[in-house]
Amino acid sequence: MIKTDKDYRECLQKLDQDLAFIEKQRVSLKQQQLTNKEIEKALEPHYTFYEQLKDEVSWYERIQRRDFGDILNLTELGRILVSLRIVNGITQRELAAKMGVDESQVSRDERNEYHGITLDRAQKILDVMQEKLVTRVEERPVLRKQTATAK
Repeated sequence: MIKTDKDYRECLQKLDQDLAFIEKQRVSLKQQQLTNKEIEKALEPHYTFYEQLKDEVSWYERIQRRDFGDILNLTELGRILVSLRIVNGITQRELAAKMGVDESQVSRDERNEYHGITLDRAQKILDVMQEKLVTRVEERPVLRKQTATAK
């Protein structure tokens, strides 16, 4: 997970390097007279890592625009809390100090994306960052009752 602008810049460089490496490998494999299918198969792991990194960069760019998307269930709350800390430019050390906990606690919590966090603790983190999370319950579709004659 990209957590700082420095990490972001390094990931952009890594994307460029990875793409150059993939193209260099493609040329080398063509020179070995492999088929296109064989070349794609050989490069597949490199493309997978490249796409994963590209997704991380895209995620970081979205949160920098404060585009967090909808939280569809509360299990996503941890990632939102981490995102808010990052976008607000608060270090784990600063968050820990403001919350009165050890930095290692924040680091451990974020590594686990705050799995098992209490709502009180989540609210304290939001308060420390002066953020507000709005939630709502959507009306669920009405299910038609099955009549006794229907089978």
